Amino acid sequence: MIQKLLLLFDVDRTSHLEKWISAIGGMFSLMGVMLISHASLGLNGGSMLVASMGASAVLLFAVPHGALSQPWPVLGGHVISAFIGVTCAKFVPDPTLAAGLAVAVAIGVMHYLNCIHPPGGATALSAVIGGQAVHELGYQYLLTPVLINAVTILLIAIAFNYPFRWRRYPLWINRKH
Repeated sequence: MIQKLLLLFDVDRTSHLEKWISAIGGMFSLMGVMLISHASLGLNGGSMLVASMGASAVLLFAVPHGALSQPWPVLGGHVISAFIGVTCAKFVPDPTLAAGLAVAVAIGVMHYLNCIHPPGGATALSAVIGGQAVHELGYQYLLTPVLINAVTILLIAIAFNYPFRWRRYPLWINRKH
């Protein structure tokens, strides 16, 4: 009976050590992202993008073995979605339509390119509603700060997860020790 109740409530069996490792990794990755985003966009312009990267940090550090956390979904999901968001912001005059269209097209393209990364939808959205600082960057937004942020968070995830044998990230790294 207790086993069934535990399954019903999906009790978290993650160790305290694992939870703290995830939290500390997320902290370091977001510190790097904050520095890059605020240098590129300023405090207000960078806030939306930092939010999508924060969601990526949750995936990379709390679920490092998940399919949505792997490098191609992170890089492809963010950069492709940023391209779509900038394109919608430039060519769709109604911001409400541009926002909805950016997220919808990003979802579809991420599906077709096998790089589904849910925070990518927020990256597409931030290209549309991120304000003047984002709009002034135009397609430069893809490289600075989106690509640089995605690479930063990936490198931190690889380096941070490497010492912990059970946190093999990315999945293709095969360590024998």
